[in-house]
Amino acid sequence: MGNKIRILDTTLRDGMHAMSHQFKPIEMASIAAGLDEANVDTIEVSHGEGLAGSSFQYGFAAASDEEYLQAVSQILNRTKLAILLLPGIGTKKDLEIAAKYGTKVARIATHVTEADISQQHIQLAKELGMEAMGLLMMAHMVGVEKVVEQAKLMESYGADMVYLMDSAGTMLPLDVQRKVSALKEDLKIPIGFHAHNNLSMAVANSLAAIEVGASSLDGTLRGLGAGSGNAMVEVIVAVLDKLGYETGVDLYKIMDVGEKVLGPMIRRPQLITNESMMLGYAGVYSSFLLHAYRAAERFKVDPRDIIAELGKMKVVGGQEDMIVDVAYELSRKIK
Repeated sequence: MGNKIRILDTTLRDGMHAMSHQFKPIEMASIAAGLDEANVDTIEVSHGEGLAGSSFQYGFAAASDEEYLQAVSQILNRTKLAILLLPGIGTKKDLEIAAKYGTKVARIATHVTEADISQQHIQLAKELGMEAMGLLMMAHMVGVEKVVEQAKLMESYGADMVYLMDSAGTMLPLDVQRKVSALKEDLKIPIGFHAHNNLSMAVANSLAAIEVGASSLDGTLRGLGAGSGNAMVEVIVAVLDKLGYETGVDLYKIMDVGEKVLGPMIRRPQLITNESMMLGYAGVYSSFLLHAYRAAERFKVDPRDIIAELGKMKVVGGQEDMIVDVAYELSRKIK
């Protein structure tokens, strides 16, 4: 791979969390047009929880998957369109619909111990002519050997790349390097890394990943994403340029789309708050943040206590209903 690092922007998927999934299709299209102009390799478009994620459980989006994909696909010239699919939320039918709108990259994401449920979706993506990526979420929850075992399953199903996902923003650079280097050694396919910034480690962890062989990095404009957000893609591009890596991204143009196009749409600054820092400290899924805020307000408890308890319980994505249960139990103790 040399010094070439692939940049995959997930503003229009992970950023949906921070926007309560309320991007309008026309807003997505304007952001995508800017990313295309900046020559970003790939952009991901989906509900925050992936295709078919719009629901009472995860939050209703402002538009349908098809409306978002249609709006974005019409304006892309150079940049590849990607989607995220979590088996059990999205289905094979959703993947076929995405293909209809020219989706080139299917990112199939599972919990780090459940790679076996990705097989049919990875294989269908390949049959549909897409590049298939296997994403291992909440990668901090298991050791190196388990990560490698699960990644090799995805590779055996036909995945073209495997991504290590620090979904809770809890990993530190040394842990990232141990796991990425093991994947690099044992897999024949490229490795990618997806960071969250709950402990202010997103860019540092991204650099740690490429130092030991990762060749693809995720990032978002202004760092927009679940929890304290993702690695800020503008900063990643700038830092990689300083280090002599090639991304192909125009730095000024990607800075401008973040500040001038996305900036006015952002509902709240992407900050490391006490509560989002607790996500990283406790190792809790970053997308739980807004749900924890709402439950805390409803039951008059400290959201940090909710997050700390969820961490002790080792909850994973898909268990959002536990947030209300925990908040209710905490409120009973106060009384």
